[in-house]
Amino acid sequence: MCAALAGTGAAKRAPNSRPSSAAPLSGVNIPGLGPNSTLAGADRSVARTRALHARIIRLGVGWSTLEPEAPGRVDARAQAFLDRLTADAAKDGIGVVMTVDSTPCWASSAPSSLMRTCVASMSSRANAWPPRDPADYAAMVGYLAARYGPRLAAIEVWNEPDQANELYFAGPEKPQRYAAILRAAYPAIKQADPNVPVLGGSLVGSNGVFLRALYAAGVKGYYDGLAVHFYNLTLGSLRAIHETQLANGDATPLWLDEFGWSSCWPHHRVQQEQACVTTKVQAANVTNLFRSLARTPYVAADALYDLQGSVAEDFGVLNEHGTRKPAFGALSRVLASPFGSPSRVTLKLGSRHGAILASGSGPVGDYMELEVSRSGLLRYKALFTLDRFNRFSIPLPAALGTRGLTVRVFQYWAGRGRAAQRSI
Repeated sequence: MCAALAGTGAAKRAPNSRPSSAAPLSGVNIPGLGPNSTLAGADRSVARTRALHARIIRLGVGWSTLEPEAPGRVDARAQAFLDRLTADAAKDGIGVVMTVDSTPCWASSAPSSLMRTCVASMSSRANAWPPRDPADYAAMVGYLAARYGPRLAAIEVWNEPDQANELYFAGPEKPQRYAAILRAAYPAIKQADPNVPVLGGSLVGSNGVFLRALYAAGVKGYYDGLAVHFYNLTLGSLRAIHETQLANGDATPLWLDEFGWSSCWPHHRVQQEQACVTTKVQAANVTNLFRSLARTPYVAADALYDLQGSVAEDFGVLNEHGTRKPAFGALSRVLASPFGSPSRVTLKLGSRHGAILASGSGPVGDYMELEVSRSGLLRYKALFTLDRFNRFSIPLPAALGTRGLTVRVFQYWAGRGRAAQRSI
């Protein structure tokens, strides 16, 4: 391997916990290291994130691209890309989160049927299988920590090991095999640079099943933050996974380093398993989600997905041609000034077929509750979620009647103090 590169500048590091008066480390995901990465692309990505006031950028670092041929043989072109990108970011005071996955052919534990089609520097299904020996992965992330330490906001150990599609982590015994990688990576990174935060998890599931399996496999003490990727009910998912942490004696902060919305409506209804929204809704969601998280002490960092979209994934604040969408301006403003209030819940009461219809809108990200009272007594309540455009329309039971009712609607995350209320 090449000699360690002396870092310039200081990455913005997240503490183990933060006061609610300090906003999380906020930023955006950018194109990662792959076979087609260029120095010009690195320059362009960092320049765009500078305009967004980002404090961190997250990118995928393909191990199979960086060390394709054999242990210790780092690809010069891939190395040059990371050198340029981290140097650019350091000049602007932006910390880099490197998410390292994709096993090279020489290290993969994939079955022989897949290994026969595994070719160095070319993507294949074998790259999704974890390494046979976790020490090989540990050596690579240790190398990255030694080379880029002061420029890094964190190293994230693998991507989405609990993802059901197995695009990133394939094979049996996933919790046990991931735990083995994390337990090997953490001391290697800390030996190279004890100041580099290590992120474990990279979880997409908020029900706690996979996380509890990781605890059983002995991951506690081998990460400084727990990375999570929540696209659906993002706020409610954060609350649920945090409750699982606390129930298992784990108070490490959460890094929400993937979340977002695809502005693919009306051309598509669903993209990458997510409901399409309009560009206007995407921009509003960006503002409201970052504002909702700004005073959440157990969330250390949040990074939107994605900087630039494509035809297949229109999650970017830039479209596939690099043109700014409304979400670009929204992200720039909220990262510069994160402490504003999210949108309030709205509520209107009408009638339909002899019953009351409650309709309105709310901020994105969590469950909503509707409560109906008469003479100060609760008569009915319903738990619901907003549609893709953050609207709701709920017919009340006819048995409640149409007079003397007080209806209140609120978002769980914001609480009853920000409820909308109407009487009829």
